[in-house]
Amino acid sequence: MVTTLLSLLLLLPCLSSAADPTVNADLRFSYKTLSPLGLPQRVIAVNGDFPGPFINVTTNNNVNVNVHNDLDEDLLVTWSGIQMRRDAWEDGVIGTNCPIPPKWNWTYQFQVKDQIGSFFYFPSLNFQRASGGFGPIVVNNRNIIPIPFAQPDGDIFIIIGDWYTQTHTALRTTLDGGKDIGIPDGVLINGKGPYQYNTTLVPAGIDYETIRVDPGKTYRLRVHNVGISTSLNFRIQNHNLLLAETEGHYTIQTNFTDFDIHAGQSYSFLLSTDQNASTDYYIVASARFVNGSAWDRVTGVAILHYSNSQGKASGPLPPPPDDIYNPGYSMNQAKSVRQNTSASGARPNPQGSFHYGSINITDTYLLQVVPPVTIKGNVRATINGVSFNKPSVPFRLADLHKLRGIYKLDFPSKPMNKAPVIDTSLINATYKGFIEIVLQNNDTTVQNFHLDGYSFFVVGMDFGNWSENSRGSYNKWDAISRCTTQVYPGGWTAILISLDNVGTWNLRSENLDRWFLGQETYMRIVNPEENGETEMPPPDHVLYCGPLKNLQKQQNHSSSAVSAFGGNLLLSLLLALFAAIFMCN
Repeated sequence: MVTTLLSLLLLLPCLSSAADPTVNADLRFSYKTLSPLGLPQRVIAVNGDFPGPFINVTTNNNVNVNVHNDLDEDLLVTWSGIQMRRDAWEDGVIGTNCPIPPKWNWTYQFQVKDQIGSFFYFPSLNFQRASGGFGPIVVNNRNIIPIPFAQPDGDIFIIIGDWYTQTHTALRTTLDGGKDIGIPDGVLINGKGPYQYNTTLVPAGIDYETIRVDPGKTYRLRVHNVGISTSLNFRIQNHNLLLAETEGHYTIQTNFTDFDIHAGQSYSFLLSTDQNASTDYYIVASARFVNGSAWDRVTGVAILHYSNSQGKASGPLPPPPDDIYNPGYSMNQAKSVRQNTSASGARPNPQGSFHYGSINITDTYLLQVVPPVTIKGNVRATINGVSFNKPSVPFRLADLHKLRGIYKLDFPSKPMNKAPVIDTSLINATYKGFIEIVLQNNDTTVQNFHLDGYSFFVVGMDFGNWSENSRGSYNKWDAISRCTTQVYPGGWTAILISLDNVGTWNLRSENLDRWFLGQETYMRIVNPEENGETEMPPPDHVLYCGPLKNLQKQQNHSSSAVSAFGGNLLLSLLLALFAAIFMCN
C-alpha cells in the first residue's frame, strides 16, 4: 500500500506548486550478482537496480529517504553536492553520522534549499562505492524560475566510472596491505560494459547500454563520474556536447566535441539529435592521462540509437585528445567553464549579483597532497602531512555529550615541516569568513577534491607551485561555483568559499583510494554568538555508536517502510494524498 500511495503522489504534478512539499523515497542497498565486464561478481544494487534509481526533487522540497541496509557491513549514504543548510546531521559521512548497522534502516530528512542541478548519492564507508550503490539526484527549478535554455525534450542519465572485477572488500584489503590497486579492468556506462567495438579487446556477450532518442530533438544529458579515481574523456560520435550546468550552477553555454569529467564530478550537456540516422553512434568514456596498451581495455562504449536508425555503429571510436604527456588541453578546457551570471538558479535574483571578487579574504589554507607515505608501518595518504584518523563517534554528538579527546581543532594551514602523522585534526574555520583554499597537488596523478555543505568558486588553476603572486591570475568575475574540482599533477587549484553554513563539513579527496587512506579533513564552523545553537538539533531518531552506543535503542528490524517512520508513514501518505487531490481540484 505504501508503494501504491507513493506512486499516486508522484503522479500529481500540482504538488510542485505547494509550499515546501515533501518527497519520500525508499532505498534498499543489497548485494546482487552481475557480470558487467563478462565475469560474475558481487555488486551493490539499490532497490535491485545497478546503478540505483534517481531521486527527483524541486528546490525547497523536504526530502525523506528511508535507507535499508541489507549488506553485511555498516552503511552510510551521502548526497554529493546537496547543500544541507545548518544540518550536517543528514550528511552521511563518518564525522557527522553513526553508521546504519546491517539489517537496520534509517531515514535521512533534509531540505534541498536554494539549490538546483545534477548530483548523485553513494555509500561513503569502507570503499563501498567501488562496488556500486550509486544513483543520480535531480534538483529542478521551481516553476517560477526559468531555466536558461529551451525546455529539453527529455532527461538522459549517464553514469560513468572506472571499474574493477574485484569486490570493494578485496580492493580495500589490497590498500590495507600497502599495495596499489592497479589498473582498472574497464569503464562502465550505466552499470554495463562496453559495446563490442573491437573483437580483440571486447569479448562477445557483454551487455551494453543503448540510449534511445528521436531525431530532431534536444535532450539534457546528466553525466556523472562515480568511479574510483580515473579521469574520463566523454564524447559521442559525430555529435557536439553543449555544456549547460555543473553541480548546481548554470554555465556559459559552450560546444565541445569531447569533455574531461574527473572522479566525483557531474555535468549537464544539451544534445541535439541532428545527425543522419543511417547508423547508430558510439558513446565513449575513456581514460585520460595514461599511456600503454594495458589501458586500451579501460574504455566504456555505449550506443546512441536514433528511432529511425538504419544500421549499427561502425568505424573506429572517435579519438580522445592527443595530449597524453601534456594535460594543458584539459586544464584550458576546465578554465573555459564559466558561470552564467545572467541566469537565475534557485532564487529569482541573478546569481551573478554575488560579487565574490570584491570580498576580502579572511583566511588562507594551502593544502598540499603528495604520494602515499608510510606512517608507523602503514601506507597512508595525507594533506599537509596529516592523515585523517576516523572518529569513533560523530563530532557534534561528541560535543553535545561533552566527550573529550575525540578531535582537535588544529589542522595546519600549510604543509608541516615534520614527519607525517595520523590524527583526527579539523579546520577551525571562521563563521561568515571568506576563506581561500589552495589545493597543491605534488602527487603524480590527477587529484579531485569535494566539500560537503558548500559550493565554492574555482578562481584559478595552473601548473607549478602556488605563490601569493598567483592571485593575479584569478578569475574574479564569472568563476564557476561547484562542489568538486580537479587538481592536475604538479599543479594547483584555488577556491574561494563564503563560510555561511554552520556545521562540521567534510573536505575530502574524491579519489577513493586516497580518501580511504586518510586524505580528508573537516571544517568546523560555529556561530560564536550562539555557541552552535544556529545548527539544527540532532533528529529524534539519531543513531549512536562508539562511546555512546549504550544510548542506542533497539530498532524494530521490519522490512516494511512503515517502521522507518515510527508507524506514521502510512497515515502521513494518506493525508498527503488527500491534500494533493484537494489542491489539484
